[in-house]
Formats: sequence, structure tokens, C-alpha cells
Amino acid sequence: MSELIGAINAFAWGPVMLVLLLGTGLYLTLGLRFATVRRIPQAIGLLLRGRSGAGEGDISPFAALMTSLSATIGTGNIAGVATAVALGGPGALLWMWITALLGMATKYAEAVCAVHFREQDAHGNYSGGPMYYIRNGLHKRWHWLGYAFAIFGSLAGFGIANTVQSNSVAEVLNDSFTVPPLATGLVLMVLVGAVVLGGIKRISNVASWLVPMMAASYILMSVVVLVTHIDQIPHAVGVIVDSALNGSAAAGGFVGATVWAALRFGVARGIFSNEAGLGSAPIAHAAARTDEPVQQGMIAMLGTFIDTLVVCSMTGLVIVIMDVLPSGASGATLTSMAFANAFPGGQYIVTLGLCLFAFTTMIGWSFYGERCVVYLFGTRGILPFRLAWVIAIPLGTVIQLDLVWLIADTLNAFMAIPNLVALLLLSPLIFKLSREYFSAGSKEPQADDGAVQPEGS
Repeated sequence: MSELIGAINAFAWGPVMLVLLLGTGLYLTLGLRFATVRRIPQAIGLLLRGRSGAGEGDISPFAALMTSLSATIGTGNIAGVATAVALGGPGALLWMWITALLGMATKYAEAVCAVHFREQDAHGNYSGGPMYYIRNGLHKRWHWLGYAFAIFGSLAGFGIANTVQSNSVAEVLNDSFTVPPLATGLVLMVLVGAVVLGGIKRISNVASWLVPMMAASYILMSVVVLVTHIDQIPHAVGVIVDSALNGSAAAGGFVGATVWAALRFGVARGIFSNEAGLGSAPIAHAAARTDEPVQQGMIAMLGTFIDTLVVCSMTGLVIVIMDVLPSGASGATLTSMAFANAFPGGQYIVTLGLCLFAFTTMIGWSFYGERCVVYLFGTRGILPFRLAWVIAIPLGTVIQLDLVWLIADTLNAFMAIPNLVALLLLSPLIFKLSREYFSAGSKEPQADDGAVQPEGS
């Protein structure tokens, strides 16, 4: 099974996929004239000044971003970064950064399309995402891509955001406190179930409170490590750049890595972490209370900035500075080892962070999978999906970690393909809406003047 999935994974994340992901991000970045980088301060101001939102929708723009971040800030920021560095060398971090910079444009475009083409389901809740902007924005000959995305999205969550998360939490709790994996799974099942069964409003309420707190705490602890080793930061950055361009030599238990390995695992883990290009985040942003797609797109791109360029960078720099790669460890164990070497009890910070990150990812992604099921089967599929989601959590604690990562990576690729094709086909509309919005003088985010009304499909 591992060999078969490994072969599929190698093809799915081969040169064609990497070119499609990075190429789409580059094309959108150029088409938007680097607006996703230039307008980061404006996006932050927009988020802070419009926390409640104005317009149709289920949750505030801020809550939509927090729900999106709850799904993206997960074990990928702790275990995923460590896995990328262990398999691809320190150079994988550079490719994660490049992926994030280009991914900001992809995430922006996804949210613009999600709000522009969203619908209401039979219960009155807003649904959006790749399947809807494929159906409402493209010709009928492309509609099969919407069904493909919904199928992959409803299945991928059980890997990327369910069993992977519970598996990682069970592993680190077992290593630190010898907690039986199944016991961890059962506790997670109860906690996640209490939130998931309440729907998007309960999920967004929990995310709006928990995500800022946990992200700020983890960043603060990482900053403490970096400040106490500030003299080593320039050398660490040099090692990362050199490894990305020349590969990594073997050292101790670390077997070394080629330039291709750095690129492949850096991009794959970067996408796993920030999900730019997967088409998952726009499902949350489609529920935001707003009548302006471009405004929500600007808020959405902050998710990639925060997730990868801030949180993932902290993890990666701590690992490189503490020089724990020669140990041969990988995943959350490697990150835990790095923080433990930085200061006494550091491994417990990683343990707590991993548990919280995994919990929020599970509740955030449950909404993504649910909306995919609604697209396929209507609202009657909501309760069965929620129950299946909760039941799968303890099963993930007894699955081999390597196999789980392989499955998650492969399903990520299968989700990304329909979404990226749709974004490329819809790019003229994305550029048009952006030009009209910015040229209308949108420096006052709360004003409705200049807003572009959605066009017919």
C-alpha cells in the first residue's frame, strides 16, 4: 500500500504539479501587478477596521479569516516544517517562503471568486469555493471539475485535517507523557465533536478566540529562542539559501538532500501548511459578511502571510539554529528536540502548540468537507458527514504516520488541479474586478463606493 501510494504521490507532486502551482501564483502575481505584496498594510487595516463586516453572509470577515487560519495553522506548522527540512534539507524553507509569496496571490484570487460566485443552501447558509465558481463562472464543459474538486475535498479532509492531526497529537503526547494513542483520539473526538456539531457559527466563534491566542503564544516563544541566539540568525539564513541552491551534505543521522528534494518538499509542505492553491480556504471566506469580493480577497491573502512567512518561518529557523538535523529525527519530534535544546521545558511548548493547532485544524476543515458534501448531496448530507468526521478522529491515532502523510499529500494534489485550472480560466475576471475596485479609490475599506457588483454567470 505504501509503495503504491508513494508512486502516485511522486507523480502527483512531480514537475508538472510544481510548475502548475508556482506558475499559477506567479501569473496571478504579475497580473495583479504585485498588489498582494504592495497592499499588505491596507489589508491589515481593512481587517482591523471592519471586524464585523457589512453585507450578506453568515460570519464576519475577521471570523472568516480566523476560521481559515484555524484550518491552515495546524501540525503542518510544527511537524510539516520539520518533515520538509528533514527530507529536503534546510533549503526547503526557502522554497516554502517563495511558495507563500506567490501563494498570497492565489489565495487572494480564490477568495475573490468565492464571494463573487457564492450561493445559499436550503438552510440559508452561504456556500462557496472552487466547485461554485466553476459551476457559476465557467462554461458547462468545465463543470465536471467542480464535482471532481468536491469529491477530492470531501475525502482529503479525512487525511490532511483529521487523521494526520490526531496521529501527530497522539505521537507527541505518547513521546512526552506516555499517553496511550487511543485515549488521545477519544478525547479529541469528544472535544472536536462538541464544536463541529454546532456548525459554522460555533466553529467561527471558537476559532476567533483560540487562533489569535495560540498563534501569538507560539510566535512569542519562538521569538525568545531567536533573540537569545540572534548572532546565529545570519548564518542560519545563509545555510538555508546555500542548501536550496546547492543541496545539503549528509551529517550524523541526516542523510543529506538534493536541490530537487528541497524544492519538492518545500513546495509540498508549504502548500500543506498554507493551502494556497488547494481551494480550501475560499470555502470559509465565502461565508463572510461582505458585498465586496476584492476586500475579502485582501483579507484572505493575510492567511498565507501569517501561516507560512511568520509561523512556519519561526519553526524552521529554530530547527536550523539549534542544529538538530544530524539527530536523524523528523516530524514533531524534531521540532520538540529543537525547542528542548533551546531552553528547559521547551518540548512541552511544542506539545501544547501541536495539540491546539491540530484541534483548530480539525474543526476548520470539517466545514470545508461539509460544504463539499452539500455541493454533492445537498443539506441532507451534513449530519452524516459530521458524524463520520468525528468517528474518524480516533482511527487516525493508530495509523502509520508515513502512510498518513503520503495519503494527505496525494489528496492535496488532486484537490489543487481543478482549482488551479479554474483560477487560470477566471483570471481575466479577477484582474477586471481588482482594477475596478482599486481604481475606484478604495483606500477607505469600510466605504461601499466603487464596489463592483457581481455579474451574471
